[in-house]
Amino acid sequence: MPQLPCNNALLYYEESGQGPETIVFSHGLLFNLRMWDAQVRYFEKNYRCIAYDHRCQGQSGRTGYPDMETLYEDAASLVEQLSPGIPVHFVGLSMGGFVGMRLAARKPQLLKSLILMETSANPEVNKFRYIMLNWIFKNIGPKLVSKKVIRVLFGKSSLNDPAKKEMLRYWKEKIESYPDTITKSVDGVIDRKGIYGEIAHITLPTLVLVGDEDQAAPPDKAQRIHQQIQNSKLFHIPKAGHSSCIEQPDAVNSLIENFLKTI
Repeated sequence: MPQLPCNNALLYYEESGQGPETIVFSHGLLFNLRMWDAQVRYFEKNYRCIAYDHRCQGQSGRTGYPDMETLYEDAASLVEQLSPGIPVHFVGLSMGGFVGMRLAARKPQLLKSLILMETSANPEVNKFRYIMLNWIFKNIGPKLVSKKVIRVLFGKSSLNDPAKKEMLRYWKEKIESYPDTITKSVDGVIDRKGIYGEIAHITLPTLVLVGDEDQAAPPDKAQRIHQQIQNSKLFHIPKAGHSSCIEQPDAVNSLIENFLKTI
């Protein structure tokens, strides 16, 4: 089990593929690196691919408090150790996007490009709803909230698609299996500070993707990021919610590939 000491935590990661350039994949809240399987399979033919679990999630260590500043420092340490002196393409979805924006604004020397998916530069606006779901998860049990969580994480097209039934079942069962320490990660997202002002300083090539059915980080959040980051590119992904890399992997892979070719 490859675990790397980063910022006083052990981060689990998986590495595959070969190539002169590296892509690092950073997952969203309540997921793990498995959410990137379709992207890793596609890009490992031409790129070195690294996907990792945030602390307190997946197979990473459960030490410390996973606020966004800590996760940013974790990611910086991981990149510095796994790609010393060679900037990487950083792909972050939701929570991973919170991390990616901080990296690009504060340590741009670590990145060659930034790809943001279903994320926001603002503080959390659905605090009360998520606080209640988090309390129920911790004090009563995950099965009582898992259906509601799935409806936040996936768009209506996926929820109504018989072909995606098994995929939804997999992630629902995964969420129900999490220990209550996952609530620390939810708290970290709920309590995060906005960094809208900071991202105006990002000059890296940046791609912004958003599912057109995303309720957790709606398209207007992506539009604000696009307007704030000079020369960024914005694309909407049809029939996708807050997890477009799982819901519409072919569309996501194509957009990322075309973007990387322009750099």
